[in-house]
Amino acid sequence: MRTTIDMPPTLMRAAKARAAEEGESLKDLVTRAVAREVGLPATPKGKTGRVTLPLIAPDATPNVLVTNDDIADVFDAEDVQRFASK
Repeated sequence: MRTTIDMPPTLMRAAKARAAEEGESLKDLVTRAVAREVGLPATPKGKTGRVTLPLIAPDATPNVLVTNDDIADVFDAEDVQRFASK
């Protein structure tokens, strides 16, 4: 639901800064704050469906090393298993 609220400029600046620090929208910050104030559960941070890119950091090392040959071997093994039983 859309609504309009009026707040002091210093509070608005602080809210925008906090939202930016947390990597969330002002809407999400205000929703969580109001939910907490009235005693209702709020959507946990990071559960808004938004994705922050990049999903994998450029300097990250993969945890699993899989080559094209590894994938081809798995497909071959599946084919042998599938067609050997016929």
